[in-house]
Amino acid sequence: MTQLHRNQSILNKYLPEQVVPTIADWIYKYDFKLKIKKSRASKYGDYRPPSKGKNHIITINHDLNKYAFLITLVHEIAHLTCFNKHKNSVSPHGAEWKLEFKILMNYFLYEKIFPDDVKIVLINYMKNPAASSCSDVSLLRTLKKYDERDKTILLEQIVEGAVFMYGNERTFLKGEQIRKRFRCKEIKTKRIYLFNPLTEVLPINTVVEEKKSDFFNIFKITK
Repeated sequence: MTQLHRNQSILNKYLPEQVVPTIADWIYKYDFKLKIKKSRASKYGDYRPPSKGKNHIITINHDLNKYAFLITLVHEIAHLTCFNKHKNSVSPHGAEWKLEFKILMNYFLYEKIFPDDVKIVLINYMKNPAASSCSDVSLLRTLKKYDERDKTILLEQIVEGAVFMYGNERTFLKGEQIRKRFRCKEIKTKRIYLFNPLTEVLPINTVVEEKKSDFFNIFKITK
């Protein structure tokens, strides 16, 4: 079995079947190493430019559904092509990266790859793509409909005042919604974080009532 066929065999586990030949070709064309990682609460994927003679490296979380995996992977490949053209002379998610992302995504956007509901919100998102697809609630909510994981609980599904676990066993108290995000207080540090309503959490069977003056003592934003 050739390396190309080995790559395609692995990619079939994570991507829609139709895109596998193109992505396998891009791995060879752009000469990058793709690493599948365990789930990371803070990000779906990342890109590291070559250093000390090593390849470009792209990492993607293993537990994304196939459509989210493809979007995240193309996002990171856009960082690679942007780096090849501009090195570190441009903003990571500036106009140059957005152009590269749009060019690469156009290979898939108008083919019969995405379900209609994903395609509609994705086309809208690609008009001005953000640093993270997680920041677009409409896109994220639509993509999550295709997750295969069982018993996934989203922050928006638990009541205000509920205690939940997120990340590396950090516990938080859910507060009120401010615009598009929820204010939540980390129990241990008392710091306040803003959470996307579609953040996956592990609820703890506790509801706590606190005064607002006690609750909002520190303000810190998280993606």
